Amino acid sequence: MQFHITKETDKESVKYINNELYQYNLKHFPEDLRGRYKEINLFVRDENDHVCGGLIGEICWNWLEIQILMVNEDLRKSGLGTKLLLEAEQVARDNQCDFIKLDTLSFQALDFYQKHGYEVYGSINNVGREHMHHYLKKDLK
Repeated sequence: MQFHITKETDKESVKYINNELYQYNLKHFPEDLRGRYKEINLFVRDENDHVCGGLIGEICWNWLEIQILMVNEDLRKSGLGTKLLLEAEQVARDNQCDFIKLDTLSFQALDFYQKHGYEVYGSINNVGREHMHHYLKKDLK
């Protein structure tokens, strides 16, 4: 049998790979955590219903992973980021998550997350040649 590697954007193949890994992972998690996946999307909207910030993440197994937390630059330091983060933490608690994980770059929001109790568990330097990529976690129990 011969194999070859292709470069493509075939959504069905991506779905297949994700599903195969998911099925494999299921075998290694306790019954009560199986099938726990839920998208979490929180948005800040102004009086005209325009999105000016938001948080995108997912509950997977026993954690919430925050993939993006963004507030428009002119609204930063207004407390909206904190409100989004606290709402996400409540969603995680309501869904019996044990912890939250996220990542940030050194020029983004490391101090913000640390101020809210997130701890760095790993970092990579030389990101964009002059920055750091930080991985953070906050235990909820």
